[in-house]
Parts: sequence; C-alpha cells; structure tokens
Amino acid sequence: MGKRYFCDYCDRSFQDNLHNRKKHLNGLQHLKAKKVWYDMFRDAAAILLDEQNKRPCRKFLLTGQCDFGSNCRFSHMSERDLQELSIQVEEERRAREWPLDVAELPEGNLEDWLEKRAKRLSSAPSSRAPCECSFLCLELPPYLFAWQSQTHPSSFS
Repeated sequence: MGKRYFCDYCDRSFQDNLHNRKKHLNGLQHLKAKKVWYDMFRDAAAILLDEQNKRPCRKFLLTGQCDFGSNCRFSHMSERDLQELSIQVEEERRAREWPLDVAELPEGNLEDWLEKRAKRLSSAPSSRAPCECSFLCLELPPYLFAWQSQTHPSSFS
C-alpha cells in the first residue's frame, strides 16, 4: 500500500508521492485551511487593521450569510464588533505598557513594612542561625518570594 501523508490543516490523508503532495500543498482547499489555521493566532490589532481597511459585505449585512465565508474579501464585522475589537486592542496595549496594576500592589510602603518587621523581630527571638548573605536571606514579603528564590545562594547548588 505504501506510505501515506496526513495533512493536519485539511485533516485528510493520501498516498505519499511527489506528485500527490505537490498537488495537495498547492491546492485551494489546503491553502484556505492553512490560512484559517494561522488566522486563529493573529493579533487583535492586526485583525482590527485588516477589518477597518475592508468595505462591508453587502450580502452578509442583508442576509447574515455569505457564500464566501472566511474567504470573503469584504468585512463581515458590524460597527459594534469593530468597536469591541478596538476596545480589546486598547486594553491589550495598556496591559503591555502597565503590566502591574495598581490594585495588585500591597498597601503601605517599604518604610512601614520595615518598621513592622523590626518590631516583630525584636519581640520574638529568632532560632535561625545567621547566614553569610544576610542581605539576601531577609524575610521577604510574599510578593518578593520569586526574587528571593532566584538570588539565594542555596538555590544555585
């Protein structure tokens, strides 16, 4: 029977030889399926830019269906869809510019935390032996644990 080639984009298989593979890879069905697959991973900003540059599809606006589907050269997005997409793009842009939201920061400042820590340490004697790298082995607040584990010498061995 021979080897068979399975195309993940088209979800079909056929006998694997040079002629069949070339015919399939250059075929319209394969090219459309491949485009649909890669469009799933496109950035929202790129989709918005493409859709804004297209004219609306008259048939889709009138009937809600288009014979060309995802291959139509006109836009199938309504004004509301475009508006929602532009809001999503703006939120993604803001998230990249400000990755740490103000609401996620702990209340208070460093001086307050240091004062509370000093009071707590002075009231309860520690049973831990001091470390040579005492500046790295400080008891850190929970949001800095990742930093402590990356810089502590014991994590390097």
